[in-house]
Amino acid sequence: MTDTARPPRQPPSAARRRNSSGRLWGAFRRDRAAAVSLFFLLFVILATLAAPWISPSDPYDAVNSLRNAPPGTPGFLLGADSDGRDVLTRLIWGGRISLTVGVVPSVLAMLISLVLGTITGYFGGWIDQVVMRVLDVLFAFPLVLLAIAIAGTLQPGLLTEILAIMIVLVPYISRLVRSSTVSVKELPFIEAAKAAGATPLDILVRYVLPNILTPVIAYTTTLIGLMIVVGSGLSFLGLGIQPPAADWGTMVSDGRVALKTAPHITIFPGILIALVSLAFNFLGDGLTAMLDPRARRV
Repeated sequence: MTDTARPPRQPPSAARRRNSSGRLWGAFRRDRAAAVSLFFLLFVILATLAAPWISPSDPYDAVNSLRNAPPGTPGFLLGADSDGRDVLTRLIWGGRISLTVGVVPSVLAMLISLVLGTITGYFGGWIDQVVMRVLDVLFAFPLVLLAIAIAGTLQPGLLTEILAIMIVLVPYISRLVRSSTVSVKELPFIEAAKAAGATPLDILVRYVLPNILTPVIAYTTTLIGLMIVVGSGLSFLGLGIQPPAADWGTMVSDGRVALKTAPHITIFPGILIALVSLAFNFLGDGLTAMLDPRARRV
């Protein structure tokens, strides 16, 4: 009697990975604000990446006869600015710079902070004292004022914005990384790894980092939205992107001269700044829920 043919079993590891992924997505999906924010941000990012193909016109083309044209003007869905340039086109192209100013310095600051925070938190001693005292000096200044001071000493431009924002973020993220490292290094499995002969580098890479990335990633995600606002503020003050290049901050700044007669020039980029910043905050909360081990067991 022959055995009935059975379908081959999938490796247990693959099944566990698929089940774990499903649980993670389920924990994230339960936070509706985070899920909506994710799709909204994906839409904004894809729109800015596709700017050369979907923008109605060139962001620098000006029609003098249509200066301050209101929304709904033929060929100008969201109106025109004070120079007769299409607001919608400049919103799409400006999103590239605004998102870059929010994401790039936040990620760079996170990477630097992971190095500083794990080293100071794990080894302690004079290394901890020197690094943290230097960061405390930066931490003593309000974030926005410190960013303005740094940007004001350099040549205005995109790189200046990125550098200024990265520097002001390092103390905030480093404190979180250090405190998380101090908590993790006291756990029993770290002592077991030391007893097994693991080097400090192995412990930091294989045991400490995986256990501290959850709060760090979530916190950095929420900071991206705030940094978009800070970057827009630097551009508004003339310390960031310079005309005729556009980001949402410079668009708000350009619109202030015609705020009473053509408020749409300021309103549309201002709304985008607010929505994208809130979306990153909600996304950070969703990532916290998704990456929280307690959420995985639900």
